[in-house]
Amino acid sequence: MNDAGFSATDATHMARAIALAKRGWLTTRPNPRVGCVLVNEGTVVGEGAHLKAGEPHAEVHALRAAGAHARGATAYVTLEPCSHHGRTPPCAEALIAAGVARVVVAMVDPNPQVAGRGLRMLEQAGIPTSAGLMQAQAEALNPGFIKRMKTGLPWVRVKLAASIDGRTALANGDSKWITGPQARADVQRLRAQSDAVITGADSVLADDPSMNVRHQELGSWRQRISAEQLMQPLRVVVDGEARLAPPLKLLRCEGPILLASHRGYPAIWPDGVTCWQGPRQAQGKLDLSALLTELGRREINEVLVEAGAGLAGAFISAGLWDELVLYQAPKLMGSGARGLLQLPDFPAMAAVDTLTFSDVRRVGADLRLTLTRQER
Repeated sequence: MNDAGFSATDATHMARAIALAKRGWLTTRPNPRVGCVLVNEGTVVGEGAHLKAGEPHAEVHALRAAGAHARGATAYVTLEPCSHHGRTPPCAEALIAAGVARVVVAMVDPNPQVAGRGLRMLEQAGIPTSAGLMQAQAEALNPGFIKRMKTGLPWVRVKLAASIDGRTALANGDSKWITGPQARADVQRLRAQSDAVITGADSVLADDPSMNVRHQELGSWRQRISAEQLMQPLRVVVDGEARLAPPLKLLRCEGPILLASHRGYPAIWPDGVTCWQGPRQAQGKLDLSALLTELGRREINEVLVEAGAGLAGAFISAGLWDELVLYQAPKLMGSGARGLLQLPDFPAMAAVDTLTFSDVRRVGADLRLTLTRQER
């Protein structure tokens, strides 16, 4: 396997494969988003993207489009072709059978069932392979899948919304609406790309939210996916003391629900609701680390935390997060309004966490700030 020597033409075709992979942005879970381009004598002869678990992978779609022109072609794939039998046959075998002459991948599959085996299978069949072209861009397609394969835990994205002075609601609890319609549509997109959305019992008791994805509120994303294709995330409610009981708006919306508590629930919940009892921490709260482990076991790749200041602050204080997405509205709500997060006091500025901006952009009248942790 060669890891270098890529040409500008190689980069062009891999960039196209990455663009194709994004077609499955909202629909591939729990599988990774993958794109493939087949090029024969300088001409693109086949393209494909993986769109849904259980359906053909990107390589198969591209091979079908190419037909006989796949023989002698170079395959550009964003993720190493699979080598094991899952819901579909191995893509490495399909590439060998089609007679491709070369395979270029952006990254090696972190799945232990693959992890270089697909490339070795191709090499053993006499097909030269190369890996590492545009790897960072390919990794950005699947942060949750990569993390779960490496650690067993999902990628945790904490969504926040606040005024310029860092307030989330007036003192009386009124918060509709801090941000504008474009920002709220963008949040619907975040929900749609997430395998699970986590909130707390306090938020459910106060607001009775549905926590689902509403196709009519997806903004421009409605053009990319139909209402029928839309996959509802698992809605997770952290309810340590098992306070919730029907009726709830959650129950009137399509999609599975997981109630997470360190107490047992009485058997009163309808179909579609699972009660999970996890360990209790010393301070009497549900162990959030154990909850994330359970979600990883359920093949949850990406988690969106949409919660109040207490639960969101608990994820951040415990270091159980990978990305913060803050929608900041051009409003001033006053010192009596409710704060963004409940965090412990720091003894000195040297102990304060410093974050890194990975993306800053306007969304309608608001700002969307995406941040990750800065390595110390």
